[in-house]
Amino acid sequence: MEKFNKSHRIHIPPLLVLGFLLQFSSLHLSSSAYNFPDKYFINCGSNQDVSDNRRSFIGDENSGSLSFTKPSSSVESTNNSQNSNTSTLYNAARVFRQQSSYAFDATDVGNSTSYLVRLHFLAFASAVDLSSAVFDVSASGFLLLHNFTAKNYTNSPLVKEFFLPISTNNKNTKFRIYFTPQQSSLAFVNAIEVFPAPPVDFNLSGAIKVGSRIGSSSVLQTVYRINVGGQEIPSAGETIWRKWVQDDNFLDQTNNSKASQFYSSKPSYQSGYSEYVAPDLVYQTAREMKDNISVGSNITWGFTVNKSADHLVRFHFCDIISVSLNVLQFNAYINGNFKEEIDPNVGGQLAAPFCYDFVVGSHDSTVMSIGIGSAANLLGNKAFLNGLEIFEIKEGQAAIPIEEETSTNKIKTPVVIGSAVGGSVLICILVIGLFLFLRRRKTKPAEHSSWGHVPPYVGGGSSHSRISDPTINSSRVPNLHLGLKIPFAEIQLATKNFNSKLIIGKGGFGNVYKGTLVNGTKVAVKRSSSESGQGLPEFQTEIMVLSKIRHRHLVSLIGYCDERSEMILVYEFMEKGTLRDHLYSRDFPRLTWKQRLEICIGAAQGLHYLHKGSSSGIIHRDVKSTNILLDKNLVAKVADFGLSKSGPLDEFETHVSTNVKGTFGYLDPEYFRTEQLTEKSDVYSFGVVLLEVLCARPAIDNLLPREQMNLAEWAMKCKYKGLLEDIVDPSIKSQINPNSLRKFSETAEKCLQEDSADRPAMSDVIWDLEYSLQLQQTPVPREPHEDSTANASSAFIRHNVQRLPSLSTTVDGEDDSILLGADHDLLEMSASEVFSQLRDEGARAR
Repeated sequence: MEKFNKSHRIHIPPLLVLGFLLQFSSLHLSSSAYNFPDKYFINCGSNQDVSDNRRSFIGDENSGSLSFTKPSSSVESTNNSQNSNTSTLYNAARVFRQQSSYAFDATDVGNSTSYLVRLHFLAFASAVDLSSAVFDVSASGFLLLHNFTAKNYTNSPLVKEFFLPISTNNKNTKFRIYFTPQQSSLAFVNAIEVFPAPPVDFNLSGAIKVGSRIGSSSVLQTVYRINVGGQEIPSAGETIWRKWVQDDNFLDQTNNSKASQFYSSKPSYQSGYSEYVAPDLVYQTAREMKDNISVGSNITWGFTVNKSADHLVRFHFCDIISVSLNVLQFNAYINGNFKEEIDPNVGGQLAAPFCYDFVVGSHDSTVMSIGIGSAANLLGNKAFLNGLEIFEIKEGQAAIPIEEETSTNKIKTPVVIGSAVGGSVLICILVIGLFLFLRRRKTKPAEHSSWGHVPPYVGGGSSHSRISDPTINSSRVPNLHLGLKIPFAEIQLATKNFNSKLIIGKGGFGNVYKGTLVNGTKVAVKRSSSESGQGLPEFQTEIMVLSKIRHRHLVSLIGYCDERSEMILVYEFMEKGTLRDHLYSRDFPRLTWKQRLEICIGAAQGLHYLHKGSSSGIIHRDVKSTNILLDKNLVAKVADFGLSKSGPLDEFETHVSTNVKGTFGYLDPEYFRTEQLTEKSDVYSFGVVLLEVLCARPAIDNLLPREQMNLAEWAMKCKYKGLLEDIVDPSIKSQINPNSLRKFSETAEKCLQEDSADRPAMSDVIWDLEYSLQLQQTPVPREPHEDSTANASSAFIRHNVQRLPSLSTTVDGEDDSILLGADHDLLEMSASEVFSQLRDEGARAR
């Protein structure tokens, strides 16, 4: 493994504390060289000023020193029923029909070396179709957004956030943000934030390199900002409106770590650190290894990233778990093949924050693994982490047109003038500034770029990395399903007061208990944990989805309980546990290849019903082997609908824009990249499950070499090299008909196509898996080259599938609208029987 010594640690320039008065008379810490931002916050396309979370957004039609070029127009929302939780900031937008730019006065940047830029978008209903806009955004010569569209961002706003370097030449001119419509389209923006960032360095040239050649200044876009071991920190109460999310949903596993006790005192900030690096709450909580974990164990988090870009990764540490100094030393890991030794003894005292920065090179993978762990040759047997930030390094260049001296439109915005500073304080500032300048010249390398912080473009997954954001905003479960409510006392009785001996599983929501209701029904009881990264939105979604659907291959909801602040879900009991258990655990017998095919077919039928058979159309968003359960007859049922998204079928035929959610290792890379959800995202995740079934190994295995860590990437590389058989589960290798293997692997490959348009629908996946099963059962042996049905089978299946009813075998009698057809004879057929009829019918047609 690569090893760097601690001399590469990135130290952040000193931030000295001064007081300053805000409009709400609240006191905030600041650097002596940094003034708390009071500009520019722009309400675009409006003459109204809007106050939002301690910021005053000025209507861009008011007078001031702001200008933009080229003709433009303003539009207002015509949707009077717009989400009440959406700020009035999103009631207007400025629209551009040709390349235009906002120009900001760049003369007052102080000691900052970068701008913090936030762009707000909401394609609300108006006289102009904002959802049709396709455009680029650039600034400082860098391409920030390319072919960007806000289509279907109609219910909640999208905020893109960047750090851009400040050119020395720009300090006396204008800082411009360009909006360039594509072809005959348009560009728009609802709000803009531009202000000099605090002088908090992200020194790309000096950061520890992990397979990267980055060494000069670039634009940073925040991808993740994580409060490790703590609760979510909303942007509203943060110093410069950063948002920090919980780490629970990014954890590879939860049984080897624990959240540290809240540290009530203020962190002991040393020279160069303050709440501008990270807020107090980040350093007052941490995640640490449990006491009984063996030496050499790791805590690992997983993240989905842009595989074509380099990333800046910042680790935040603050030792709040030691009882004395010089007790702990441990390692930080990146992608399993890089290790850096961490010494938490900083400044000669405990609870002193510090950071490590790494620039991680692109490696043609959407997976980034971050870990911490003890080692046998280091002191102690503990490791901890307080916070984590991941930034994408954007290097795309953009052409900047020559600006005319006189803009066609001049729009000014008032500047809020702060309190005057006394002469003695001014002298102190000058002295301190000179000291910092001389210190920088002495300690900094010649090539240097300084960066600030920015709220996240949030993402993540469940047991590996659930990417969480609320999808339901109500505070209680709607009273639409009172018939499903089960009294808390009855659940206590069913689980023997949640006896730990009855725990049969643990997930992102909490513990799962085996129980027996008073009527004798065996159930699985899932009880929310206070340490869980999931909460009310997932709880509500699960109830809303499962109360409306019934299918043989979907787990049934028996009831729920929301008494005493409890969130409990009660399901039918699945005797055989999860598919993952039967693939990996030694406590379960190995499944035969035929059983695995039947399980895959059943799960595919359940997903197909969700996509096309339910009245509202549902995308699961968390398809994985732990969410496919098996009953006593090994019948597969899809479970865990906490992240599901429902909507009109015609809407899903294009896409739904949404904050990214899913599980690390299973997440559709196109969904992560575009934030546009389609049913094909489930297809991609199911493709990963197919490979799990074939190879009997996890989607992500951090113990394997880097090139083998991601199952989807590794299996496809093996298939292209003709080596797929080498990674097939040895326990079934001798059972598989070569033609069945070929068809099955082709199906998985189609599901894993990077472009969602190239992936099959779940109906096609069902037929392909059925055909793989037919090949497995074929008594006449065939050579692999004789299986030429990959294209032929798809041809006749697709020709007929449009007129078939749903393959559902169990329906809700109270809601016949959920059926695709009314032919009950066909509904009672098995998938194999329908497939056989199609095959015979196709043969007759030929």
